[in-house]
Amino acid sequence: MALLKTGDIREMSAEERNEKLKELRNDLMHERGISAMGGAPSNPGIIRAVRTNIARILTVQNEEEKV
Repeated sequence: MALLKTGDIREMSAEERNEKLKELRNDLMHERGISAMGGAPSNPGIIRAVRTNIARILTVQNEEEKV
């Protein structure tokens, strides 16, 4: 899971961002489920990366709503 760049997020349409947001939230739920069951995640930084990507998408959406 790579971090999404803000410029890439801004280039997405609103529908693409919503779809990506839904996908990221599902990934986060899956990774947290693995952690909760006591399993080790395949990549220890994946939860932080997913949360950061979600925050970036939400930030761009909020900025566009204000304009």
